[in-house]
Amino acid sequence: MGVTLAQASIIVDTALAKACELKLHPLTVVVLDAGGHMVAMKREDKSGILRAEIATGKAWGTLGMGFGGREFARRAAGGGAIFLQALMAASGGRIVPAPGGVLVRDDAGEIVGSVGISGDTSDRDETCALAGVTAAGLTPDTGETA
Repeated sequence: MGVTLAQASIIVDTALAKACELKLHPLTVVVLDAGGHMVAMKREDKSGILRAEIATGKAWGTLGMGFGGREFARRAAGGGAIFLQALMAASGGRIVPAPGGVLVRDDAGEIVGSVGISGDTSDRDETCALAGVTAAGLTPDTGETA
């Protein structure tokens, strides 16, 4: 089963509340289901005009590759320009390999969706995603290795 609308709403609202608490720049938060379909999206007032596309690209890229944004960023950086160009071509330019893209897992460890956030630094975007996913009773996967 994929992330539900109720869960996605908790993720988005909690992520934005965390951003307010941390006094971050205006964010855009996108939640996708396991098939890459948008379940929820909110864009704070004054969030930049590309933030929805960047947040979606973070979420879509992690979902498509099957690992969190931190691992995706490492692989993209380590794979060189040819690897990144191939990924961009294969995805139609839809991916953004950066922290702030977080896989969402259920209790069994299955991927049920992903979250992408854009608006502040990637690390801060990710902090808000973690808060949202955890509040929804799901497990965030950033791709960070232990």
